[in-house]
Parts: sequence; structure tokens; C-alpha cells
Amino acid sequence: MKIILVGIQGAGKSTQGNLLSKKLNIPYLSTGHIFRVLAREKTPLGRYIKETMNAGYLIPDKKTVEIVSDYLKRDTYGNGYILDGFPRTLEQVKMFKNGVDKVIYLKVSDKEALWRLSYRNGSGREDETLIAIRKRIELFHRLTEPVLDYYRKIGILVEIDGEKSIEEIFKEILKNLQRHKRIEK
Repeated sequence: MKIILVGIQGAGKSTQGNLLSKKLNIPYLSTGHIFRVLAREKTPLGRYIKETMNAGYLIPDKKTVEIVSDYLKRDTYGNGYILDGFPRTLEQVKMFKNGVDKVIYLKVSDKEALWRLSYRNGSGREDETLIAIRKRIELFHRLTEPVLDYYRKIGILVEIDGEKSIEEIFKEILKNLQRHKRIEK
């Protein structure tokens, strides 16, 4: 099964992605993690990614699709994956040729996301300054909400109230995925 998790920063995508990975026995891949690893490299690409992320901007669509597609070619992802943080724009949706079974949107208000991130801020991540977070939330609304509309129109978007408890959210996601499997059969 190929699952995409979507939501603003602080929505709980990595928490749910890791829980789903264990339950469904398919790997979890976060584009944010990939970019943070690349940003630590002392290469032109690494410096570029670090500067772009620290300013709160998104990595350009073509470069993002190229990086994610390369990762998904690995044997590890041959039987499916849970992908967090991608695609973020309609352009990425159009360029991404790997297929998707379900898109799970963890819906969280901006206020809730900022509150959660302020408690997580001890992580020491340079890309989690208040300015960078607010910029990414603004970019989410402008660039990623059309992606949600696209997946809604083709019938694979599941909206989950991301402000419930971790356990309630997880149960709701599993219930929706089981419904998908019954339809698939």
C-alpha cells in the first residue's frame, strides 16, 4: 500500500507515520528527514537545502520530485511506503509517477500547530524558528491545499481530525485504510 500523509508542520505526521509503519509493516519515509540529512552534508546541494529550509521556503518542485523518486526506487519501498511531506504542490503531483493508494490529511488548525511546535522547540532544529514555521504554514495554505483538493476530487483523500489524541487519530486512520482494502478486493 502506498500512503501519503499530509498536514501542516506540527500536525503529527511523523508520529502517525511511525505508528502506521509498525502496524502495516511498510517503511515510513519523511521528506523533511531526507532534506535535514542532505542539509548536514558539506556539499553545494547540502548548503543550498540548509539555507532554503532555514529561511522557511520549500525545495523547488523538480529537485524534490527527483530526490523522493530516487529514494522510492530502493528495494525497501518495493512493497509500499508511507510518505510524509510530499507532494506539497500540484506541480509535484503532476511530476510524481510512483502511484498513491490513499492520502491521509491530518487536519490541525494553525493555532494548534504553533502551540505543539512551541513545546517541541527543544529539538534544536534550525528550521524550526517561529519565522520559518509561520512561513511554512502560510506556504501550506497557498500551495498544498490545492493538492488536497486534487486528491479529494479523485476520491483517495481521507480527512482526519488531527487535534484528537494520538490513539484516536491512529484508530481513525486504520478504520479508513481497512475500508479501502475492502473496496480493493
